[in-house]
Amino acid sequence: MSYKLEDPLFFFNNRDYRAYTYRNIFEGTLICGSLGAGKSSASGKFWALKMLKAGFGGLVLTVKPDEKNQWVEYCQLAGRSKDLLVLEPGCPYSFDFMSYLSSNNTGDALTGNLLEILKVVINAGAERSGGKNNSDPFWNQALDQLIANAIDLCLMAFGKVDVQTLYDIVQTAPHNDKPVPKPEERHKKAFYRAFTKVRTQVSKDLDTWYNGLHWAEREQIDFDGTYDAKASDAVPNYKPLKLLDQFFTDTFRNLATKTRSIVEFSFTGLLYSLLREPFYSLFCKQKQDFNPRLSLDGKVLLLNIPTKLYHDVGRDCQILYKVLWQREMEKRDITLNDRPLFLFADEAYTFLHERDSQFQYTARSSRVATIYIAQNFSQFFAALGDKSRDRVHSFLGTLNTKVFHANSDVETNNAASELIGDAVFIDPSKSVSISKDYSTSQSSGLVVERQVRSNEFVGLITGGSRNNFKVEAYIHVQGDKLFNGQNFAKVRFDQNYK
Repeated sequence: MSYKLEDPLFFFNNRDYRAYTYRNIFEGTLICGSLGAGKSSASGKFWALKMLKAGFGGLVLTVKPDEKNQWVEYCQLAGRSKDLLVLEPGCPYSFDFMSYLSSNNTGDALTGNLLEILKVVINAGAERSGGKNNSDPFWNQALDQLIANAIDLCLMAFGKVDVQTLYDIVQTAPHNDKPVPKPEERHKKAFYRAFTKVRTQVSKDLDTWYNGLHWAEREQIDFDGTYDAKASDAVPNYKPLKLLDQFFTDTFRNLATKTRSIVEFSFTGLLYSLLREPFYSLFCKQKQDFNPRLSLDGKVLLLNIPTKLYHDVGRDCQILYKVLWQREMEKRDITLNDRPLFLFADEAYTFLHERDSQFQYTARSSRVATIYIAQNFSQFFAALGDKSRDRVHSFLGTLNTKVFHANSDVETNNAASELIGDAVFIDPSKSVSISKDYSTSQSSGLVVERQVRSNEFVGLITGGSRNNFKVEAYIHVQGDKLFNGQNFAKVRFDQNYK
């Protein structure tokens, strides 16, 4: 398909308004409104159908079980039923994210990519559960080292990495409070089995290298004390093995029990969740037919793992897939494939992670429309904690279109009123004086007032049969005066829109 950023995507209900363009939608959208205000059934539906009818591919995250049926209906109305793919328990699809990353990366690149993705998911979960602050440098460094060294050991020993092996390695790593297994028992422990395999192979490689040297060169190495430096150059896995040995048998082993437990549980908690059904079948079964890049072919990928049913694990799995999807969409070459894409999430604060702002900075150049729906700003603060207020405001600032439905949240209404801004109004006044004579005078002055007062959002109509299924909202588009020379307008959406 072919389009330009300034091409019209749709019009609002007043044809005097300028078109809402592809550029506008790629700059991000936030839809807010109280429960029953029509944000999902009206404006959310409107945005979804417009994108589907324009041929967008995309990703849909779910909180409620009925969201799948909504998107089945949307795709039917748009003639896109064949493009909807659903990842859910019992479905024919799965996506082994570790095998997928392994097939596209090797060595340090694979370790770095896996480390980043797992850390994003772990940090997102820690913030919502009130766990360790992800700005704590010690906790971050200790967790980074554990994840990276476990992945490296897995790769060096078996040439691949998977959730089960990573979990087993960390669970059986040396611990000061546990005796070292006897030599004849070590093959039963995943860590010792993997470490012994690597050490045996590196020892063979060292012997082959050293014995292949001329006797004079060997004597020179021994005399100069340069064995380590020479061995590191000759045997690639020699230095990584020393680092693994130092970390697991010294650094990690000697961590204080409480500190180690926190770091270890942060990592293994996520791995354990992935090892349970139905998540193991969905994300660890070595199939990759629910590939994020299917969106580039116009597929609409829906993760039907609603958090209302699957709670924290459902959230973590969806964040994990979301991060992978975002990375893949950022990597594509739009000169070869510029299909417009969308990322759609109701109750979007549920799936917010630390890299979302960075993704939004490049979303327009990646041709990705982010459509996030939430009841109010306060939900974002509650999800990420009061200390994250600046980060929440920074993220919300990356969404250039904001739609405000009926709302009783004071903070959101005040923010909406302030965003729409002030204007100069004429303030007429009249004075009357009665003494011997009766006299009146009239004058006028200029006053600066809010263009939309915060209390006006409370009275917006909310659809349903009593309102002929019409829903009101104020829309504000940053940096683009679409509405008769204004950045904002009061618009109506139809819940029966098809």
